[in-house]
Amino acid sequence: FFRLFEGRSPRKPEKLKTLFCYFRRVTEKKPTGLVTFTRQCLQEFPDWERSQKKLSRLHVTYEGTIESNGQGMLQVDFANRFVGGGVTGAGLVQEEIRFLINPELIVSRLITEVLDHNECLIITGTEQYSEYTGYAETYRWARSHEDKTQRDEWQRRYTEIVAIDAFHFRRFLDQFSPEKIRRELNKASNFLQQPAAYCGFSRPNVPPQHLSAIATGNWGCGAFGGDSRLKALIQILAAAEAGRDVVYFTFGDVELMRDIHSVHAFLCEKGQTIGDIYRLLLRYYNEECRSCSTSGPDVKLYSFIYNTVESYADSTD
Repeated sequence: FFRLFEGRSPRKPEKLKTLFCYFRRVTEKKPTGLVTFTRQCLQEFPDWERSQKKLSRLHVTYEGTIESNGQGMLQVDFANRFVGGGVTGAGLVQEEIRFLINPELIVSRLITEVLDHNECLIITGTEQYSEYTGYAETYRWARSHEDKTQRDEWQRRYTEIVAIDAFHFRRFLDQFSPEKIRRELNKASNFLQQPAAYCGFSRPNVPPQHLSAIATGNWGCGAFGGDSRLKALIQILAAAEAGRDVVYFTFGDVELMRDIHSVHAFLCEKGQTIGDIYRLLLRYYNEECRSCSTSGPDVKLYSFIYNTVESYADSTD
């Protein structure tokens, strides 16, 4: 933690307040319960191009947060491949904030090596000790938080968090290439697949209709250069392959909320399978991105999807 005492960044005092709240609480009253850390490696992946599964249900909202409104769901940590990112340094975005308000997550930094492309980290049972306002430069510790989340038979809080690291794109167009799309789909599917085929999170013999939804958002966007509309579609495909529903938080972005909702409704209405949509992504790269010399193609991804699916429907009428 010594890096939190270095420099004059206004972020550091707020991070320290959040951590001091935790230490004050646990010294006043000894904590009970259990937290488990599971490093998961996936060796086999879906055949995305041939998948005949349809999209699962989606709820998308610009209000709320994963930690406040994702109770009972599998909550996604938009992780650095070095889990925790800059939590004990200068970082203060989604992952670092989650590690600060649930400080037991910081233990993972001691026991988790850098995540490989086919790995994720699952943390079950952590407790939230603080509330906050703002984000990044505007982050402020607000108050102590009393976590009312129930416990399971192991005395873990019913809070399941999965850390998955997105690829860091130096060039915007790189993320639309087939190999990068497969990488992100497989990274996402690493935490979404059912245990019968992969080493997922659900209990053995639990039918898909009993699996929890995924609480997620703009994974790998911002500093990592991800396109929010592509990343949303990638996560929706991975969840559908797993038979899980999705609750997607756009963190105040109303336009993004409407775009994601509209394209999901359109694809469902047209009966598009996961394989169909995956092939649309490949076509988009080949037809719009491969020969593009600018920072981005003239035709946006969702517009391409609408036009291509409609054109195919018209040609078969």
